[in-house]
Amino acid sequence: MILTKVNSFNFLVQEEFDCSMAGLPTAEISDANAAYVASGDVRVMHPVFQVYGQSRAFSGPIVTVKVFEDNVLVREILETKGEGKVLVVDGGGSLRCALLGGNLAQIAHNMGWAGIVVNGCVRDVDEINGCDIGVRALASNPLRSNKKRTGEKNVPVYVGGTFIREGEWLYADNDGILVSKFELST
Repeated sequence: MILTKVNSFNFLVQEEFDCSMAGLPTAEISDANAAYVASGDVRVMHPVFQVYGQSRAFSGPIVTVKVFEDNVLVREILETKGEGKVLVVDGGGSLRCALLGGNLAQIAHNMGWAGIVVNGCVRDVDEINGCDIGVRALASNPLRSNKKRTGEKNVPVYVGGTFIREGEWLYADNDGILVSKFELST
């Protein structure tokens, strides 16, 4: 797909994009699906997440986990085959410790996860940035989490101003994060 835009110098430029929705920028996805945005079938997460990892754009079906300052369930999920899925971690927005570090990011990449969104903190930022995976989180914090195995897997979560359910689709890039009730197609 070729898109024609006006750049910052007021020149018309053409950019080539992958024709699948996963390859399109979130701005283009939201424009192409305005009716779904209006109906709430496609939601925009609040722009509060920092960008980590080498993969600046990622998408896939969502898997959820709800934890608070404890990342044992996060590890358990990331050690399973990701098959292009995105893990959404509702860490309650806690900034007191990290729920994801470099080791878990590498495990997620090796297991085939497309990305991870953390409503909380990460650590080992340089290691995460060296991994070919997309990660979004509120901030970084060098403290590790508890290891008590508390929390819930595969439950609806409220992250970034929207409810997110298992099996919905997430699309992320440098412009932001979209959540859709279904896979979007061209």
